[in-house]
Amino acid sequence: MTIHNLGLNDSILNQFMAEMRDIYVQNDRMRFRRNIERIGEIIAYEISKTLNYHTIDVQTPLGLQPVSVPCDRIVLATILRAGLPFHQGFLSYFDKADNAFISASRKYNENHSAFTIELGYLSSPSIDGKVLIIIDPMLATGSSLDLAYQTLLKRGEPSRIHVACVIAGKQGVETVTRIFPEKITTIWAGAIDPKLNDKAYIVPGLGDAGDLAYGEKM
Repeated sequence: MTIHNLGLNDSILNQFMAEMRDIYVQNDRMRFRRNIERIGEIIAYEISKTLNYHTIDVQTPLGLQPVSVPCDRIVLATILRAGLPFHQGFLSYFDKADNAFISASRKYNENHSAFTIELGYLSSPSIDGKVLIIIDPMLATGSSLDLAYQTLLKRGEPSRIHVACVIAGKQGVETVTRIFPEKITTIWAGAIDPKLNDKAYIVPGLGDAGDLAYGEKM
């Protein structure tokens, strides 16, 4: 399985990541959402290099020009709610893609010491034979991603799988490498952080991406 940690390379992505992590910049929700979207655009561009292409003839005002364009059928599958701006970044580039949405959330026990993952909503086209891009901004334990993937498999078998996240924890990456099919799966991350805290949040991470993007929930 190939793992791309894009933050290891010097690029503008790291500027967006720095602003998202910075507690003094995080209060600007619009900027936070836009930075998630920008990172989605960057990862989408990188994924586009791995697609299959074919040549079409484009009629210009002055003649015909052969152009190589993607020919894969793509499904963007996003885990709500922090995934929404991330999804938009991908959709800006893969504007002809089909779209799937999954609601997966943590259900904590009374003392907040443990949680289970609950799936509340799925809207998805067939993914059979298509390139599946699973979009989850924060890959912590990997439990919600695993549940979302198992649910999506009810819609068919993809030809390739790309797991895209803004920040991944090492544990989440290990979960994906253990569960997802090795030969067809690639992980893309803006950064990979070393550990999780006792609440299973990524450290140093950036906090709760959903709350930072859209406000605290009850």
